[in-house]
Formats: sequence, C-alpha cells, structure tokens
Amino acid sequence: MFNFKKSASVALLGLSALFSSSALAQEVDNSLQEVKDRGELRIAVFSDKPPFGYVDREGKSQGYDIELAKHLGKALFGDENKVTFVLTEAQNRINVLNANKVDITLANFTVTPERIEQVDFAKPYMKVAIGLVSPNKASITDVKDLDGKVLIVNKGTTAETYFEKNHPNVQLQKYDHNSEAFAALKDGRAAALAHDNTMLYAWAKNNPEFDVSVQVIGPEDVIAPAVKKGNKALLDWLNAEITTLQSQEFFHKSYDKSMKSFYGDNINPDNIVIDASNLTQE
Repeated sequence: MFNFKKSASVALLGLSALFSSSALAQEVDNSLQEVKDRGELRIAVFSDKPPFGYVDREGKSQGYDIELAKHLGKALFGDENKVTFVLTEAQNRINVLNANKVDITLANFTVTPERIEQVDFAKPYMKVAIGLVSPNKASITDVKDLDGKVLIVNKGTTAETYFEKNHPNVQLQKYDHNSEAFAALKDGRAAALAHDNTMLYAWAKNNPEFDVSVQVIGPEDVIAPAVKKGNKALLDWLNAEITTLQSQEFFHKSYDKSMKSFYGDNINPDNIVIDASNLTQE
C-alpha cells in the first residue's frame, strides 16, 4: 500500500495533510463496500483480442477474461449481469484503474516488475510469453534475424518493452489497436509481429499463411487481474475468489468453453491456464 505517512511528512501542512492522506487510505481500502453500494462491478477488458476479450457480432463482450468477469459479478451480487465491461487498450490498463473508471482490470494483463509498482495484482490464472508471428514465405525463426528490420508491436505491451530494452537494432512499428497491428502485418508493412504467444496461436490458426515462427521470446510470465494500488479489501476478495475457482477447475472449464475452438487440439491447456491441478507447474 502507498505510504501515506511518508507523503504527509513532506507536505507543508503537516498534520492536516496526514489526516487527509489517512482518509484517502481508508476510502481506497474500503472500495469493496463502495462496489457493493454501487451495485455493479466495473471491469476493464479488451474489445479486439480473441480469445481473451472481444466484441461479437451482436455487440457483446466474449472470451476467456469475460468468463472470469461474469463469475466475479455473480459471486459478488448473485447475478453475472451486474458487471459493466469497460473496453480498453493495452496502454490504458493502468490509467483506467487510477482514474477510478474501473474496479478491476483483466484485459490479459501480464505481471511485470514495472507494473507491480503501479498496481496491485491478484493471484495469476494464466501463463504467457512473448511470441513472434511471420509470413510462411519469409519466416523469421530467430530473433537475431530481425536486426535492421521492422517489427510490429502494440503500445503498452510486454513485447514493446522487451524489444526496446533488449533489441535496439530492431525497428519497432507501434500500434494502439490489435486490429490495426495485424492488418499492417497482412499488408506486408513489417517482417513480423510480436505479441503474447497465447493470442498468436489463435490468430495464426485463422490465418494459415502465417505461422508462430518463434513461440517463446524471453522469460515466461503470468497473467493476473489488477486493482488500484492500495485497494486491499477488493484485492483480498479477488484472491479468495480465484483460489476457490482454481480448486473447482474453473479455468480449465473456461478454456474449453471460450478458447479451445480458437486453438484446436494442438495446444495443451496446461501450458496456458493455472488451476489447482497444475499449480505446481506455475
């Protein structure tokens, strides 16, 4: 939790600032009750990242993250329709929390040291790594082959951060939206596209002229829900719910319902989802 005492000690108004900070801390910590009083749970999700979060032809949010969000609404209010989906882009996942536009960010949110400084993550429910997709006719099978070439990434993603830090010779072409990024790849505007391998598997299955030519780049990470920094009451509730869901194999069931059709039978769900049956593999 943010150290409000430390902030107050450097404030010009001293004691008065301390009381103000303590009041803010209490407000943040009790936000679970505020959610209950409001009567709805606001959750940030993607609109264009199947199979995790996307909008179907009827304008409804669907996907793996959506299944979790609906359950959280049902657990809190007894009704999965008590969830309001707030559509977001990767670079805004933290902003919507800090601006109090949402209570929880799902949106396929990878846990990183930098993000831990800005939000509080709950228990993870999924595993992920950066992957690379490229055209079959000009396959990129090694990251070093990207030196001097153009690579597509999305703003605010681990792929962007990783390549900026570790491969300065790669020319990054950045996009706000997944749909724009993949359209650029299909138009031949770059040699490859880097993103979460879990999403690339699904995209490549529907675009057979492309292949996930490098499946894992850098370390494997985990994906978890996030709440605003210091929001302990909501975080504790969320952790308890995820623990219960894992004991019930909820995430494997959700995989079968919302993801298997995107991946086919070639992907082992244990390599993606985190449930009680495979927690030791995390």
